[in-house]
Amino acid sequence: MFPYLTKHTYNRVARWQKITKTPSTHPLTPTEITRLTQNITEQHRLDLLKLRAKHLDKDELCALDSTTKTAYGTKLAEVRWGKNKENLPLPQTTEVVVYSLTSHLPVFYQSFPGNMPDAKSLETILEVLKHADFRALVYVTDRGYDSLHNLLEFIARGQAFVMCVKAGQRDVLGVIEGLGEFSGRPEGMVVDGKERIYHHQCDVGYRVVDSNTGVETTLGLVLNLYFDPIRRGTELLELDIVLCAQRAALEEHLKKRSVMGDEAAVRRDFRFYRVVCDPKTRVMVSFVLNEAKVAKAQRVSGFFAIMTNGVAFGAMETLELYKLRDEQEKCFSMMKDQMVADRQRVWSEEGKTGRLFVLFVSLVLGSYLRFIWKSTKLSELFSSSLEVLDEMRSIRCIEHPGWGKIITPFVGGQIDVCRAFGFEIPEGCSSSALPQKPKRKRGRPRKNANQGL
Repeated sequence: MFPYLTKHTYNRVARWQKITKTPSTHPLTPTEITRLTQNITEQHRLDLLKLRAKHLDKDELCALDSTTKTAYGTKLAEVRWGKNKENLPLPQTTEVVVYSLTSHLPVFYQSFPGNMPDAKSLETILEVLKHADFRALVYVTDRGYDSLHNLLEFIARGQAFVMCVKAGQRDVLGVIEGLGEFSGRPEGMVVDGKERIYHHQCDVGYRVVDSNTGVETTLGLVLNLYFDPIRRGTELLELDIVLCAQRAALEEHLKKRSVMGDEAAVRRDFRFYRVVCDPKTRVMVSFVLNEAKVAKAQRVSGFFAIMTNGVAFGAMETLELYKLRDEQEKCFSMMKDQMVADRQRVWSEEGKTGRLFVLFVSLVLGSYLRFIWKSTKLSELFSSSLEVLDEMRSIRCIEHPGWGKIITPFVGGQIDVCRAFGFEIPEGCSSSALPQKPKRKRGRPRKNANQGL
């Protein structure tokens, strides 16, 4: 809880212990903390995950996602450059967290190399979850895990899932094209007045051929398709702006006979045009609009899709469940900001394993605090979970050798915090234990009977 309470790194724990009542009286210097975290092993992590798995119910909804963290230790095995989102010349790692959308707590974590995309890590994640005794969960994932291989992996394991998929995917695009041409809204889609969007649910079949037997199998999935007309107008406008900008840049390059980059860079920078360059000099020769790609972008504008398997949710219910992933994004924000873990401040493999273990426990405690704040009347008294901590910060435990200890009284919002969390206020510290001033009746006091004689 130290970084959560102080916004400092572990270098200041020993100083903090001098003014704060902590469970351990042994000074936790940076050297001691390093030795402690280096003693935490993979077996300890697996034992912790098994304990977390016991708290989950059957068919509990869990969000599965990853985030990247910049690292200082360049010799770590899992450190790779990847695409540093902060545009820093530093390597990074990928940290996966499974977050329960039912109990509102993290239940699993796993680290990967920084250049590994989400779609490549799913098989390892599911296998480790199996080793940690996670069973019968419903995983909610974003488009980063959208691939045919991952769909087959989920289905082969009998795993229920709610997965956001790309609107340009073959099966989704086929359903969109089946809606026909439209000007205002597609025929066959139902409007939702609350969300102000159109929706459509249908079954889709993935045709899979077994490489060993050659037998073709159709896998049944449910596609939930959504259409936002306002979003469509914005995306079409942005598409026209991009087409004009790319065309102007290509005309300038053609006029100057510029030397272009490699083929991959050209396709990335001018994705709506086919650019022809001299194979030897890489000087641009001509360019032409890729009409098929533009038509596809126009066709899918305003659409987004969610695919499900093993669950019986309606289209709008599926959308509401998927929106719960916002809790996991806030969990990542808490990890990087409030837990002061935006950097991997370790230079050894053992230290990295131990620090992630401690960080995961911190996330569980922080998420629980946030859930209690949000689900009780504390949300009416405090604007954030950090304000709850600030409210309790003024309580002091004063110890005098040979005399004992004194705990300052709990007053105001501190009593409400204890009630919300089920904490018992120490004896003699509640406001009811303080001597009460006798109440004076309101109004004019009565005259003395002898007054005026």
